[in-house]
Amino acid sequence: MRCPYCYEIEDKVIDSRPTEDNECIRRRRECLACKRRFTTYEKLEKLSFMVIKKDGSRQSFDREKLIRGILKSSEKRPIRREDIEAVVDDIEQGFINQGNREVPSTELGEAVLKRLRDLDEVAYIRFASVYRDFQDIDTFISELEALKH
Repeated sequence: MRCPYCYEIEDKVIDSRPTEDNECIRRRRECLACKRRFTTYEKLEKLSFMVIKKDGSRQSFDREKLIRGILKSSEKRPIRREDIEAVVDDIEQGFINQGNREVPSTELGEAVLKRLRDLDEVAYIRFASVYRDFQDIDTFISELEALKH
């Protein structure tokens, strides 16, 4: 760890303790060169995966992007943000637990639709209309019929 004052890399840890939410370790350090103290936080690196887009390109899974998409489909619906975050948590953790390092966007989209169907049918239809790229009213109606049954 580089000292923020003199930029030396030698220091010693004076105190370590978990943060209130137990997500990080807070460490008080003292630079061995200039003797000034500073605080660092150590956090577990989250496992992630790549999303394979329909065009074959790959990008890192973006949790916030998925939350924004679900929020947009659930505007003016009685869905709490905490519920949406829980859906995204479950989907993300499910793919990580399967050991998938790369996930096709189609699988990700279907996982969202499956969860939204149980959470709110209107949000499900809104998300499906964008995700499945409905081109006409017949496609929309057939999705509604499938949802009805």
